[in-house]
Amino acid sequence: MPWKLASLCTVLAAILLSGCSSTAETTSGPVASEAGDGRCEAKAAEFAIGKQASPQLLEQARTRSGAQIARILKPNDMVTLEYRSDRLNLNTDANLVVNRVNCG
Repeated sequence: MPWKLASLCTVLAAILLSGCSSTAETTSGPVASEAGDGRCEAKAAEFAIGKQASPQLLEQARTRSGAQIARILKPNDMVTLEYRSDRLNLNTDANLVVNRVNCG
């Protein structure tokens, strides 16, 4: 009788452990491929140069550049000196026409 209990416990332990290992493999695969690196590619957003800045244009540029966040910078806006590789900047003139696109 004790050997039946030991066998049953061994089988249950093996089932539980195999379930845990297959779950860990399936969750790590797709998450890594869907996340992306979020780095900004300013070249992809250069289509915005010469256009009037707007929330719609900002979102289009952010999406095309692959950036996680984006902002519109006017001539006298105060900005921090931190560099963020996942941020897109649309620099404008006084009339809110985009004249420069860069990441940071």
